[in-house]
Amino acid sequence: MAGNSEDTWKPQRGPGGLLARVRLTLEMIKFEHSVFALPFALTGAMLARRGLPTWRELLWIVVAMVSARSAAMTFNRVADLKLDALNPRTRTRALPTGRLSRGFAVGFTVASCALLALAAWELNPLAFRLSPVAIAILLGYSFTKRFTVVSHLILGLCLGMSPAAAWIALRGDLSASVLLLGGAVMLWVAGFDILYACQDVEFDHSLGLHSVPRRYGIRAALWVSGLLHLGTLVLLVAVLRIENLGWMAAVGLGAVAVLLAYEHSLVKPSDLSRVNAAFFTVNGFISILFFLTWAADLLIH
Repeated sequence: MAGNSEDTWKPQRGPGGLLARVRLTLEMIKFEHSVFALPFALTGAMLARRGLPTWRELLWIVVAMVSARSAAMTFNRVADLKLDALNPRTRTRALPTGRLSRGFAVGFTVASCALLALAAWELNPLAFRLSPVAIAILLGYSFTKRFTVVSHLILGLCLGMSPAAAWIALRGDLSASVLLLGGAVMLWVAGFDILYACQDVEFDHSLGLHSVPRRYGIRAALWVSGLLHLGTLVLLVAVLRIENLGWMAAVGLGAVAVLLAYEHSLVKPSDLSRVNAAFFTVNGFISILFFLTWAADLLIH
């Protein structure tokens, strides 16, 4: 087994062209999963405008969100390179195998941060001034599991900033409702990140990494995740009431509650085989369904 593992870890020749390397980077960071945060940023924008923002505003918000996630995920792969090479679940990723160079990944991160700053500049002076703070949080998360069990919440903060950032970009201030929406997103992300971390309990323990499942055990972690998702629903109800949204938003919120319950039914202490389905598929549906129903409610009222 050891011999086979060493063969697996041998660097491979990376793709030659720039476009090929960009494509490999996007595959590495699962670019399509930008869907997790983008709908909540768009919801924040629509709440700020009580309807549709302009096409220009929407364009730069999308650019900012995609750039932010791309920078955060690529830097996370760079920061975790040595850890990923040791973890059986991640050792075949592009960086550990040498299919993508560390230097290119760093350059892609820098370019993504620059594009985020440009988008913030195009949207709002305050958004631009705050962009270094956002970048620091997005990149700093990658180191938190080395020293704190609340790393799940910090990851949640990275995505939870999105609705508030969109609001700031369009109005230059903040409101209680958008802060509550950001808090809901933070708890939602932290909850499903705890589910995902259940897969790495033994690995985290062997390297002294911090996570809720590693510290308290998988059974307790599932309870913590459930409580965080309950908190998500409570905060979303508060946003719905403050913004005086109608029946369509309420129906969407009910559907989110059902999907969260289904997500937790997929993961059991004795069976983690469906964690990926819970993490990727269900949460993708949650974010899209939430946006569609709340956006429709804002448009018809």
